[in-house]
Amino acid sequence: MDSYPAATRRFLEQIGDAGVPIEPVVFPGDTKTSQEAADALGCHVSKITKSLVFMADEAPLMVLMAGDRRVDVSAVAQVVGAQRVRRAKLDEVRENTGFVAGGTPPFGHVKDMRVLADRSITDNDVVWVAAGSPKTVFAIGVHDLVRLSRAVWVDVAEEV
Repeated sequence: MDSYPAATRRFLEQIGDAGVPIEPVVFPGDTKTSQEAADALGCHVSKITKSLVFMADEAPLMVLMAGDRRVDVSAVAQVVGAQRVRRAKLDEVRENTGFVAGGTPPFGHVKDMRVLADRSITDNDVVWVAAGSPKTVFAIGVHDLVRLSRAVWVDVAEEV
């Protein structure tokens, strides 16, 4: 565990025994974008699941979205009954999750928040997600991801 970045160690400590194996992969450089992570792993970008933080009115909200898709904020607003939904600022991401954008894990946050899982992530049985640092990811089954993040299934991807 000493070989992991501090944020990844903190993530692992926060989640404790998740009931599923969580074995982070450490990259030599940052993988802040889905494409960078996919390139580093040698997989299609759809196998990356982004953990994106938004502010729904003034409440933090996470959307789990396939790496090859974008979030339709109007659809998110409709789903959660918010007047306004916007991407969280960098300091809001850190304040509400305890992690930096580009390395935000899908669970293990410092504050509880609503989590939505877009159905686009079901195109794969196993996906890669951030492990607390822009340099670390881990593989997890989609259904375990949704269970551990306490996400609700939605359709909030922009039309392609």
